[in-house]
Amino acid sequence: MLTAWAGPGSAQVSTRGAASDSAARARARADSVRLPYTAADVQFMTRMISHHAQAIVMAQMAPTHGASRAVETLCGRIINAQNDEITLMQNWLRDRNQPVPEARPMPMKMTMNGQEMEMLMPGMLSDAQMKALDAARGIAFDTLFLRGMIQHHQGAITMVQQLFATPGAGQDEAVFKFANNVNVDQITEIRRMQQMLLLEGIGSHNPDT
Repeated sequence: MLTAWAGPGSAQVSTRGAASDSAARARARADSVRLPYTAADVQFMTRMISHHAQAIVMAQMAPTHGASRAVETLCGRIINAQNDEITLMQNWLRDRNQPVPEARPMPMKMTMNGQEMEMLMPGMLSDAQMKALDAARGIAFDTLFLRGMIQHHQGAITMVQQLFATPGAGQDEAVFKFANNVNVDQITEIRRMQQMLLLEGIGSHNPDT
């Protein structure tokens, strides 16, 4: 009977992977000792995963909803960038032994007057807005998408502002860098989308669009 031989490399890859994970956790612990993270940092990273997830759902509609070439290109950039950032946030939480949520749109849970309530995070689209976007095609889709994503991005900026307004929060090196990048990137994309809304024929499929 022949037996498949995995070879010495397979064990080495597994060992290297475990060593890499251990090194990441060790660096996270060292960073946390030097610049302690707070509950607000954990909350920000956790909630931003769901926030990003909705943006990806919105952007993934472009190819099937008659989006213009310009909007479809923008959506591709959003999907790539926010998927990478979701991975970064999940790794940050995992390295600090915090719960790691799935990347799907979820409301945030708030406790008010002793009762737990669910609320949309800043900028997130309501169910009605998401249904309207899904029902739209062509220029109507482009217009609703751009307006909705501007709203969404403005909400992310609000979340960053809330983080830095919380005493002691945003001092962890990775959180500080990520939050600032989110702020700059979202402002830049909002300006780009506002210009796209002003362009004539945004919903056309002209190759020069």
